[in-house]
Amino acid sequence: QVHLVESGGGLVQAGGSLTLSCTASGSIFRIYAMGWYRQAPGKQRELVAGITSGGRSNYADAVKGRFTIVRDNAKNTVYLQMNSLKPEDTAVYYCNAEIVVGTTDEYWGQGTQVTVSS
Repeated sequence: QVHLVESGGGLVQAGGSLTLSCTASGSIFRIYAMGWYRQAPGKQRELVAGITSGGRSNYADAVKGRFTIVRDNAKNTVYLQMNSLKPEDTAVYYCNAEIVVGTTDEYWGQGTQVTVSS
């Protein structure tokens, strides 16, 4: 069984910074892409940033230049460094990963709340 556990959310003022982390645990053979999604109240879940096992990253236009995604393959962990936060970044942030156990499946974390006050 595989688990993704997130941490690092919280309340921050506009212009501040937060770092989210997500660690995968369990009977993992290999992890392919990892990423962060977010869902604001009344909105659909959207991709924030993704990173391949080789380290190539992509970002939503709304966060380019402010957020940075990195991963530590040795620790099965992905991070999201969020700078210059805006009230519109307020959402529940979810970690996502493509993980090979017996087959390749998509896994989600439980979500962590990020609230940016104006």
